Amino acid sequence: MNSLSEQVLLQISNLKVSFKGEEGYVSAIHSVDFSLNKGETLGVVGESGSGKSVTSLSVLRILAPNAKIEEGEILFQKRDGSTVNLLKLTENELQTIRGDEIGMIFQEPMTSLNPVLKCGFQVYETLMKHKKQSFRDAKQEVIQLFKEVLLPNPERVFNAYPHELSGGQKQRVMIAMAIACKPQLLIADEPTTALDVTVQKSILELIQSLQQKYGMAVLFISHDLGVVKQIAHRMLVMYKGNIVEQGESNIIFNQPQHPYTKGLIACRPTLGLRPDKLLTVSDFITGESSKKASSDNCSGVDRKTVHESLYSKAPLLNIENLEVKFVVKKNWLGKLIEEYTAVNSMNFSVFKGETLGLVGESGCGKTTLGRAILRLIESRQGKIVYDGIDLRLLSNRQMKQMRRKLQIVFQDPYSSLNPRISIGNAILEPLKIHQLAGDERQQKKRVEKLLERVGLEPSHFYRYPHEFSGGQRQRICIARALAMEPELLICDESVSALDVSVQAQVLNLLNELKHDFKLTYIFISHDLSVVSYMSDRVMVMQKGNLVELKEADELYRNPGSEYTRKLIRSIPGSESFR
Repeated sequence: MNSLSEQVLLQISNLKVSFKGEEGYVSAIHSVDFSLNKGETLGVVGESGSGKSVTSLSVLRILAPNAKIEEGEILFQKRDGSTVNLLKLTENELQTIRGDEIGMIFQEPMTSLNPVLKCGFQVYETLMKHKKQSFRDAKQEVIQLFKEVLLPNPERVFNAYPHELSGGQKQRVMIAMAIACKPQLLIADEPTTALDVTVQKSILELIQSLQQKYGMAVLFISHDLGVVKQIAHRMLVMYKGNIVEQGESNIIFNQPQHPYTKGLIACRPTLGLRPDKLLTVSDFITGESSKKASSDNCSGVDRKTVHESLYSKAPLLNIENLEVKFVVKKNWLGKLIEEYTAVNSMNFSVFKGETLGLVGESGCGKTTLGRAILRLIESRQGKIVYDGIDLRLLSNRQMKQMRRKLQIVFQDPYSSLNPRISIGNAILEPLKIHQLAGDERQQKKRVEKLLERVGLEPSHFYRYPHEFSGGQRQRICIARALAMEPELLICDESVSALDVSVQAQVLNLLNELKHDFKLTYIFISHDLSVVSYMSDRVMVMQKGNLVELKEADELYRNPGSEYTRKLIRSIPGSESFR
């Protein structure tokens, strides 16, 4: 039996993993080698498809059925000091390690938690399995765990179903489940990707405090180098199934050697910098980055001139005292007992040709506001005046015609595309409904041109959504919105689920389209660095209220409220912004 040094907890050697496709097995991981010491945090970074999640799932052998570990060795030192090769254990032997000695936090807590079981039960069944505790003792320990991960009202959460909790609260339940048996190793697979910056910061701080308390080693997986720098002692960078760089986090972040690492760092928007175009990973791989970097920052004088022109004209959209409320509870007679105010007396304007950024934590009302403007959600009172017309006074038929001018790009491109309809027909559908662009042949030609314009091929017309990557699907949704030749486009968290490099490509595309199609944007996001880069002005929302509205650079230099300052402080790397 192989053994590890006293300090090393996990050692992966020559790991090779492949997936079965239509034409046989395709290699996904190529000879990966690294080790993780006890009590250490090791960050694993890379884009989707780089192999980082596959590597972590191989440790617990919970890969998809079509995956095959070709060769390699994964040595793990157990609590009793013995060393085991996790790839040689039987399923029953692995069950004693999963959840007990190795815990895991998955990327999406909503799909990782069972929707039909209460949160408390999902945690205490782990304790009952590994610690053989009674229901009463396990329940007390779960409530203590919920307190430890800073869940509000642990007794309520114990009896709550996952859909009754916010994203951050669900992630805390997942963390409680992962640390329930005080594991030696905690694997965190993109645990903060879909969370807003303040929740992300609190989750990172929680993981760090729990690590120190229990002396756990943490394998932290992310596509965001800023987040990994914040939490990891060492990091390794993966690209196309290979480790291309590894070392101390600060050294790699400040002095990256591999072009891919340089690209990952450079493609994320940075506070205080406003290049004409964001660099992408492909620019560094192809050696084009030095040419494109010469575009430098946009001149502050030029920006001021553009804004003077923008704001000298009448607004395109005026929102006056807009209020949106949701019914929470009615009595058995149908009488309203309780309601929730999602948007409270909002007043602001959007000018033709501008990008108005809208930021705030999850639940602040920003998505509700965007949908209320389009009347996808009906508002309780107020005015939505677009180009002199109050949209709230229009009939459904009139609003249908007006929606040609007002379009939306949703957060999740996969769920907003019908999986049974080819992407060409998905873009074609609104043209048919509104009888635009001539006959069917002309409509198809227009769709093919739109596909080309967003960086796809006309030959993709008959392909289905599952055949595209996340970034490509988002491009399809943008093409569908542009098919109507809109004037105002609402981007609702349209890049939040994308890798930083793909995100940079989509942001560049949105800016190009804005110029080419003379578009006006309302850009909704919880990522303040992205909003800062994209926006002319930024509006901050909290609990349904407008906190402040300023020119983007001015807001970040001189935030007018403590809430805005808190949001800025939560951005990874914000400490370097002045």
